[in-house]
Amino acid sequence: MNLEMIRRIARSRGVNPGRRCKKDIIRSIQTDEGNFDCFSTANTAECDQSVCMWRQDCFESAQEK
Repeated sequence: MNLEMIRRIARSRGVNPGRRCKKDIIRSIQTDEGNFDCFSTANTAECDQSVCMWRQDCFESAQEK
């Protein structure tokens, strides 16, 4: 998902994306949803949050580290 789309999602949820990076915006959205703010921490490509909308991006981002 591209950054502009993530910013739109954030704004629609009342989360101000400001000039933050993708990871920080997504973590704020996750917190607002009442979920763990764990985006980009699945270093082993394992995650028990199977219905997370950020799952694929999360795995990709975690592997880039």
